[in-house]
Amino acid sequence: MGKLQQTALVLGEGITEFFYFKSLCDKFKRHSFKPDTPKNTSMKELDLKIEDGIKMGYNHIFCVIDMDNKDKEPERSQYQKLKAKYAKPIIKPKKGINCVVEFFETHLCTELFFLYYFDYTSRPYDKQDFLIEDLRKRVAGYQKSMDFFKKTKGLHSYLERKGGSLETAIANADKSMKEKSTSGRYYTYSQLGVLMRKLESL
Repeated sequence: MGKLQQTALVLGEGITEFFYFKSLCDKFKRHSFKPDTPKNTSMKELDLKIEDGIKMGYNHIFCVIDMDNKDKEPERSQYQKLKAKYAKPIIKPKKGINCVVEFFETHLCTELFFLYYFDYTSRPYDKQDFLIEDLRKRVAGYQKSMDFFKKTKGLHSYLERKGGSLETAIANADKSMKEKSTSGRYYTYSQLGVLMRKLESL
């Protein structure tokens, strides 16, 4: 099998990321999104998917991480170990491998980035339910379920049809990261704006 050239693999942890990034395929045609089927992924499974992506010859592997369960053990240690393992580029010239693995976090979860399509918030959310309640003020009937995601016929375009925009989401995500770095805030932030710009630049 031939090696893929200058392509990116986006790996998500769960069904939300699967349906969202699948809905961005038209926007980012040169990139692959995994898993191919919607399922929740453990850190161990994510590590195996990263290893598979490296072997397949991807130059960039972007991991989309929800931080809602990374503040307690054993998830915290497993995540830190995974980041440390891929802190440096993977370069194996004889095998034609040259890969950078990066992690893009959202606290609490990817739904914050969906809310950022419409509004900015720095509100601390103790539970996903409270964040989803705020999202429903903009996207009535939003459900974190396979049935709902399928009915949207493309989550990204669905959010835009409801009046949101990816550009607004990126700007709001960037604002959250700027505030996080200046105030030391450890909650309600998203690095997905950085990821979107990287995907556009490849």
